[in-house]
Amino acid sequence: MNNRLFLTAHGTVYTLFALALFFVPTLMWPMYGLEINDQYAYFLSQHTSIFLGGIAAVSLLLREIEAGKLAKNLFLALTIANSLGVIITTYAGLTGIFVGFGWSDPVFFAFLSVLSFMQMKKQ
Repeated sequence: MNNRLFLTAHGTVYTLFALALFFVPTLMWPMYGLEINDQYAYFLSQHTSIFLGGIAAVSLLLREIEAGKLAKNLFLALTIANSLGVIITTYAGLTGIFVGFGWSDPVFFAFLSVLSFMQMKKQ
């Protein structure tokens, strides 16, 4: 996959989740077994969208990056970020925080980690 296509897809996925967690957290989180039961939980969901949106912005704004050291470092950073997602969401699943659809998160982050790593190796 070329860098432009990968970063467009990566950025689009992160954009969709950032928007969903900002605008409709009370619809999203219950699918993962979590409740938004007060204004603080609602805000924390919106706060999380800062970081998801930031990763989306980096991915989308650097779509034209050419192969080289900078591209390799970008894909390494995305591999690290997605790998942290694997660790944290797996922990949430194993401890019973995430249930139901929540188990899709470790799979999702693992998939993005592998794709990011493969893209890094091509640079």
